[in-house]
Amino acid sequence: MDVTADGNEHCVIGVDYGTLSGRAVVVRVRDGKELGSGVFDYPHAVITEALPADLAGDSATRLPGEWALQVPEDYREVLRHAVPAAVRDAGIDPAAVVGIATDFTACTMVPVKADGTPLSELPGFANRPHAYVKLWRHHAAQGQADRVNALAAERGETWLPRYGGLISSEWEFAKGLQLLEEDPEAYAAMDHWVEAADWIVWQLCGNYVRNACTAGYKGIYQDGAYPSTEFLAALNPDFKDFVGSKLEHTIGRLGNAAGYLTAEAAAWTGLREGIAVAVGNVDAHVTAPAARAVEPGQLVAIMGTSTCHVMNADVLREVPGMCGVVDGGIVDGLWGYEAGQSGVGDIFGWFTRYGVPPEYHEAAALQRLGIHEYLTELASRQAIGEHGLIALDWHSGNRSVLVDHELSGVIVGQTLATRPEDIYRALLEATAFGTRTIVDAFRDSGVPVKEFIVAGGLLKNKLLMQIYADITGLPLSTIGSTQGPALGSAIHAAVAAGEYPDIREAAAAMGSEPGAVFTPIPENVAAYEELFREYRTLHDYFGRGANEVMHRLKKIQRNAVGPVASEPVLTAGVSA
Repeated sequence: MDVTADGNEHCVIGVDYGTLSGRAVVVRVRDGKELGSGVFDYPHAVITEALPADLAGDSATRLPGEWALQVPEDYREVLRHAVPAAVRDAGIDPAAVVGIATDFTACTMVPVKADGTPLSELPGFANRPHAYVKLWRHHAAQGQADRVNALAAERGETWLPRYGGLISSEWEFAKGLQLLEEDPEAYAAMDHWVEAADWIVWQLCGNYVRNACTAGYKGIYQDGAYPSTEFLAALNPDFKDFVGSKLEHTIGRLGNAAGYLTAEAAAWTGLREGIAVAVGNVDAHVTAPAARAVEPGQLVAIMGTSTCHVMNADVLREVPGMCGVVDGGIVDGLWGYEAGQSGVGDIFGWFTRYGVPPEYHEAAALQRLGIHEYLTELASRQAIGEHGLIALDWHSGNRSVLVDHELSGVIVGQTLATRPEDIYRALLEATAFGTRTIVDAFRDSGVPVKEFIVAGGLLKNKLLMQIYADITGLPLSTIGSTQGPALGSAIHAAVAAGEYPDIREAAAAMGSEPGAVFTPIPENVAAYEELFREYRTLHDYFGRGANEVMHRLKKIQRNAVGPVASEPVLTAGVSA
């Protein structure tokens, strides 16, 4: 048993930065037992309509559609609140903690100065939208992504097939090009274009180390190189030096130590100065070791506001529409594949917020149920196809396999008899159809899915899990931990602290036991096969060019709203 000098059994902390909150978990190194946790909700949440008045002033800039920003100070607050809360909840001596690791939603980008100060914290920048964090679901750079893809295809860039033939508007290059073209002054003021996954590690240890995961999946880093200066100059002459001057930096291997906890960060967290701080990582990718899914063919779907699908394989294949394939992107020695859906839980949340009448909320309250639980109960009574609907799960665009965030949601078959529970079930099914499309793409490309494992906040919905098993035709198991990403980060912290030699051994000792298992029901599989054919027809009709109405509507919407202001709107009292 590993103990500190004071006799405390060794523990590590994993911190999972999600879309709306940060969660910290204290984990025992010996066996992965989760001893305590703490959560902190971001005070500014996701900024989609206007910059926050408490930072930008009363005349804060309004944002057009498809923008999604965050405030970097909210991330520091997680360290000040969630980490100490987790230690208190665990009832341990903070001296027992030997390492800390973090994971982040991706691709989430922070423009910073050379010392790591975000531009939004500088005098005169608080009312410039491009000075803030661009969250993963910021989709306003689709035009730039389209140009990246067209040029890469025209030039035959060898890295393009590693991303399924399309680079997403969510990723580093499209967002960086948007910043340059819409606010060149902010772009010039920025010294580093940093993944939030790396920025928070920088805050903890004082070192900027770029993690191999986001560099490969989100930063087009393949075979030791980024896109060439010639390629970047062809996009925009002022973008020529983007890699060399803004992006490129020392890359750290997953599970290595990026540095050691500074005195300042020790004061924030209540932990000992000098403990190991692991190289940053992505929430989905760290979850694979937490689920003990480190062998080829084990697909892990991390289902929350969005879904990310990750899987290891021992072969390199080109999979249409995948988010990327990276050598060692999840664990060393295997090719790590990623795909995803931009909207899942977000879609369900949108519908319950805007599409459900008051009497349903009242009925749920009378039964002491949440609105999701109430609608799930009603939907579970239906036979497959009874609602007469089919939906496309594109309310936040399509990440895989179409890689097009100009696409939007569709529900076909509504009548005057359609009820909220009908639509709710159709939306649940639509997200499962989206996952089936991804599973089929992997299989058809020679990377078969052998196991389907679910982690994240949505696994507690048993109806949803059974729908996924029936639609994919795969046995589905859930991870036993409710904090999969945080546990995965803790596993990386243990390796960074030298407690285990590598991620595989740490996962074997600390990974979560399986939770519930859902087996496909043959008659349900057959019934859903018929509905899936209809989904696929709509999918290809709206998503592969037969009808560009969604793109036209987005253009009309942008013209109606107008562009975001690129010049600062100065307000009194704005300071760093």
